[in-house]
Amino acid sequence: MEWRVGAILRARRRVAAASVRVGCVALARAYVEGMRDRVLEELWDDAVPRGAGFDARAVAQLPPAAQRYLRHAIARGTPLAHAVRLAMHGEIKLGGAWSAFEAEQVIHAARGFVWRARVRMKGLPVRGSDRWVDGAGALDWRLLGVIPVARASGVDVSRSAAGRAQAEAIWLPSILTGAEWHARDDAHADAEIAIHGESGRIDYTIDAHGALREIVFDRWGDPDATGTSSTFPFGGVIEDERTFEGFTIPSRVRVGWFFGTPRWEEGEFFRVTIDDATYR
Repeated sequence: MEWRVGAILRARRRVAAASVRVGCVALARAYVEGMRDRVLEELWDDAVPRGAGFDARAVAQLPPAAQRYLRHAIARGTPLAHAVRLAMHGEIKLGGAWSAFEAEQVIHAARGFVWRARVRMKGLPVRGSDRWVDGAGALDWRLLGVIPVARASGVDVSRSAAGRAQAEAIWLPSILTGAEWHARDDAHADAEIAIHGESGRIDYTIDAHGALREIVFDRWGDPDATGTSSTFPFGGVIEDERTFEGFTIPSRVRVGWFFGTPRWEEGEFFRVTIDDATYR
């Protein structure tokens, strides 16, 4: 009986200790998630109300392909938005294997973006965020929402994230009404996009109806993990589009490094479907 009582007491102590550990993990995860939520929510709350309605005459001096695209992307009279909040799902390639993800993202026309996602890697949940806000880029990914698995910031991360922000203006077409456009031919146009003082040039392939088909640009990064960053072709294929609140945006996209080269299949790492978009 004494042995049984002792075993029960020891088991209770183990359960109590495990409960404390679980509680600490839960509290830590709640704190980290709360901090991430705050950054995303602050960016969203900072957006000013939507502006004047889109007037197609305002883009009449742009190259024909750019005119087609903007008139297709923004319905006449749609109030121009300063931010968009996206809900999405898809697949991301990590360590050579594709993993499903769900995410939300806020894009702010003047300040940048925050992308927050949930991914399962080998059956384990990983939560994290990528961001570029006010010129500073960072990423923070944690197993179970607590244990760091990938964290980075600094000049190279910021420069790469700035390129992403410029490319993702396709989900907030208001940004592109103020871009500096250059004609290439009837199906292609380049846009010089400036966000928070950072400029980059994106090449757009636009069909006869004004829908986007491809984007490509030189993005700063280290896709081969050499330890040294440089510029590499980066781009995406637009496979479908949807209209939300007067904005027609790419809704199914595949993107990656080495776009337009024999290494594109290797470099593709992100496939996304946009489920919802709210504009402000």
